[in-house]
Order: sequence, then C-alpha cells, then structure tokens
Amino acid sequence: MKNIHTKEHATMKKHILLTVVAAFGLLSVMVSVPVRQAHAQGNASKDFVPPIVFQAAGPTVESIQGTVDAFRAALGEPDNANGGPSASGRREINWDGGGNNFTTTDPVTPFNVFLDTRGAQFTTLGTGLTQAPPTADPVQFPPGGLAGLFNNPTYGTIFSTFSPERLFTPVGSNITQAVFFLPGTNGATPATVTGFGAVFTDVDQPDGSKKRGHRRASTLLKYFDADGKLLFSSFVPASPGDGSLSFFGIVFDDARIAGVRITSGNVAPGPDDDRKHDIVVMDDFIYGEPQVLP
Repeated sequence: MKNIHTKEHATMKKHILLTVVAAFGLLSVMVSVPVRQAHAQGNASKDFVPPIVFQAAGPTVESIQGTVDAFRAALGEPDNANGGPSASGRREINWDGGGNNFTTTDPVTPFNVFLDTRGAQFTTLGTGLTQAPPTADPVQFPPGGLAGLFNNPTYGTIFSTFSPERLFTPVGSNITQAVFFLPGTNGATPATVTGFGAVFTDVDQPDGSKKRGHRRASTLLKYFDADGKLLFSSFVPASPGDGSLSFFGIVFDDARIAGVRITSGNVAPGPDDDRKHDIVVMDDFIYGEPQVLP
C-alpha cells in the first residue's frame, strides 16, 4: 500500500481528496483543561493505546492558553523553530512572520513555506491557502485581510487571533490537509509526529443532532498513519459569539501521525456567518518534532 506521503503528492497533482473507509467516533466535550480520554480510531487493534486529548474553547485567549501550554509541554521542549532535524521537541507555526504582519498572501497550494524549515506541507482542493489578518492595515491598498480577500466586511470583526496578527485559511474550500517531512530535506524524507494541535477562531456550532435548536458540529480533525489508516477523529469544541477561540490537539506515546485532515467550518469562507453557515478559520499549528519513518 502506498504511504500517505505518496498519496499526498498524488493529491497535489490530481486534486483528489484523501478518502479513508473507516468508522470514527466523536469527541466534543467543552473543557478548559486537558481531557485524558479518547474515542475514535477506526478498526483499532486490541493493543491500541489512545492518545491524550487536549481541548478548550472560550471567548478570549486566556480561555485556551492553559490548555495550549499543557499541549506544548506534552510534546516537549524546545520549540525548534526553523532548526534542522532534532530528536525531540516540537514545531510551531503562527503565520505571523515574513515581513508585514498585515500582509495578505496570495492563495497557493501546495503551501510549502514551512516544508523545508519546519517539516510541514499543507494542501487544499480549493484555490489555495493564505495567511491574512482579520482586516488589513488601513493604509494598505487594495484592501486586504480576510475582510478584503473574501469581500465580506463582517470578517474583520467575527474573527480574533491567538497570536496577532495573521490567521490561516483555505480559499474556495473548507478543507486543509497536512503531511510531515524531516526538516531540512525539502520534502524528500517523509516523517511522522507524536501529536498535532490547532487553534481555531469563531467555531459556533457544537456537536449535536439535527433536531430543532441543534446544529451539527462544523469543525473536525482526522489523524492518519503512514498507510493512510484513520487513527483518531474528533470535532473541535465550540464557543458561542463572535471572535471566540477553540483549541484541539492529541499526543500519542510515539510518532505515528503522518497526516491530518482539517475541516474548518461547514462551508468555505465567503458567506456571512449565520445559523446556516459556520465560517471558521485557523491560527497557530503546534506539532511534535517530525521523525523519520521507521
């Protein structure tokens, strides 16, 4: 069977979504501390050791800060930033570097900005992936930011940042796929990580039924091994109100995560955020130091 990295290259060339035939469980408990329980993998073996789950949601940075810091600690120190391969630690991407933090980058896929330096590559079936603040610097022309990019001024107020100023989102899609490589090899050496977590803004829809008064959860993470097998799947906790922040991440005892598929919101950015459309974008990505496949 082709591994997930080979499949991902095929996805980039052919624009085909990674499909996995597997049952998955749901986890959607709103908490502000790590939850040491797991639901979820398809066709798990009896010796499967579930990951530690970290999740939180709330109206402010402080609502999730403690959980994010606990997740960082579980992955290990240090933050290796743009360094070469390391035996331990973690990598973080906050989308805020590269010059003017108010700049809106052109949507591209694959998004290879951090492929060589931090061992992560991101793709989407949409137009591409972009870094942008909720709204642009007033002196920037033409208008940028998510408000300008999607021609929707409400986006300047419904999103907030965990680490100012820029956020990350697919354009023309609500799907982002991540695969990992050994830093410093420019995508030549596939890798796996022990854990992956992400910050989201304005997740309004919690897990629930389709009955009156309830809406289906909108934001989902799926974790895959090197063979494309589903390891774990969970919805991201929600917090009502504009500008809220949510975090979800898992950590395994060993480096077994080769890819992550993120569904952010129930529709691609563009429409107004309302009862039918839960528009969600992303902030910081945090993951374990990429390790060479065994």
